Amino acid sequence: MFENLTDKIDKAFKLLKGQGKITEINVAETMKEIRRALLDADVNFKIAKQFTDTVKQKAMGQNVLTSIQPGQLLIKITKDELTELMGGFKTEINLSANPAIILMSGLQGSGKTTFSGKLANFLKSKKGKKVLLVAGDVYRPAAIDQLHVLGSQIQVDVYSERENKNPIQIAENAIKKAKSESYNVVIIDTAGRLAVDEQMMNEIERVKKAVNPHEILFVVDSMTGQDAVNTAKTFNERLDFTGVVLSKLDGDTRGGAALSIKSEVNKPIKYVSMGEKMEAIDVFYPERMADRILGMGDIVTLVERAQEQFDAEEAKKLHNKIAKNQFSFQDFFDQIQQIKKMGNMKDLVSMIPGVGKALKDVDISDDSFKHIEAIIQSMTPKERDKPDLLNSSRRKRIADGSGTNLNEVNKLIKQFEETRKMMRLMADKDKMAKLMRAMPNMKK
Repeated sequence: MFENLTDKIDKAFKLLKGQGKITEINVAETMKEIRRALLDADVNFKIAKQFTDTVKQKAMGQNVLTSIQPGQLLIKITKDELTELMGGFKTEINLSANPAIILMSGLQGSGKTTFSGKLANFLKSKKGKKVLLVAGDVYRPAAIDQLHVLGSQIQVDVYSERENKNPIQIAENAIKKAKSESYNVVIIDTAGRLAVDEQMMNEIERVKKAVNPHEILFVVDSMTGQDAVNTAKTFNERLDFTGVVLSKLDGDTRGGAALSIKSEVNKPIKYVSMGEKMEAIDVFYPERMADRILGMGDIVTLVERAQEQFDAEEAKKLHNKIAKNQFSFQDFFDQIQQIKKMGNMKDLVSMIPGVGKALKDVDISDDSFKHIEAIIQSMTPKERDKPDLLNSSRRKRIADGSGTNLNEVNKLIKQFEETRKMMRLMADKDKMAKLMRAMPNMKK
């Protein structure tokens, strides 16, 4: 996400490093490079210039030239302004009504149907809502099928009328059903439409008027940059939408849409969406996104995702096992499954401050754990629980059964034993304290 923009901004700040003295001239040069980086990311020229002028003005106002750490102060000012540019703070979706009606809008191919499924899953699993998805794209039978498939995956009901070609009637009938059957939220998926298609724009305006939605979300493909912003302006003039969704953030995203859209339409970005997995949706936090753009990671989101996946009771049991040196390959396998549920591996790594930047050119696949899983699954239940049983003949059998080689099996077992020792040491507070006290004497 935003790799090129992050790299270019990082290079711009490097202009200040190694300088004996930071002057107004090299601050201006840094801002010039940041403006170029924003323009390359497809940010509107007026917004890019206004942004860098504001940062420079604030830097001079806070006496950045005589600061003890002027480089860090300039980065902080830049981060604060990036946060403000993207909205300043997170904006919650309006779920106060019962049922709350959410109308989806956007161009063809922007990811509306997939996002409708993700949002339904998010509201069901995180907010405890009973959700009804409505198939309002009457022009594309595949869209109706897709919504039913997604609904089945996440166990959310889908309302559709395949023979009815009137999206207004379908939406009204769905809301009647929602009210009579106590649904908390109704999400109406609609057909993709071009802003210049007057007939289609009139249609969605009529849907809006008929159902009086509490939220109108405009889903925008992040990869389309400034074009997305221009389209958003036209849709907003017709629909006066309440929020923006940035989809396909895992693609070759230059960042223009995320950085420009709030300034252009004065509507908050409410969600971001990455990939096809139904869990791949996040509430939009401007400050966290600014951190990621500046290569500072996003440890808060990483911790939140971990907390969602790891059960407190299970964590306690695991801690006791580690303390008693009973952590097994089965426990290791279970932890891998939990980590995989947290999301795309490269996205997770990018949230760790410093690590994402260091590994930006490394291909981190979601299949990274596959050979480890294959080796563990080739063990018998007894071998998984008692790793000490793994003699040479058993290891050879496991290598053959997992499609790996003996060297890979030996390497995994060795790494597992070292990990187990370290985990046990960290679980034992007394031993850990002794080790910390002994460390200053180790060089002697």
